Amino acid sequence: MIVGYRAILAPSELGLNFSAIVFVTLREGTRQAVSDFEAALPDIAQIVEAQRLFGDPDYMLHVITRDLPAFQQLYDERLSSLPNVQRLTSTLVMKRVIQDRVLAL
Repeated sequence: MIVGYRAILAPSELGLNFSAIVFVTLREGTRQAVSDFEAALPDIAQIVEAQRLFGDPDYMLHVITRDLPAFQQLYDERLSSLPNVQRLTSTLVMKRVIQDRVLAL
């Protein structure tokens, strides 16, 4: 089943040269807490992928920004104030090895 089409743009050509993975641990795992957190994510355009995980941490966010100062501002002003966040842990992406792979059928 085809669910859509999209153009895949090179982030570096748009001046987006900084990529990080942010792991999120929530304070509580209630249905309302999870719902509130997930509802806030689409408002942050720099989050290009978000996945809910089993175990700890609770979420993995892939974030792309212009540079380190832009990431720090996003982290301090937006990510840390997301609903129900207990802890954020970030790691920087050195290089994307596989991206936007077609599903093996």
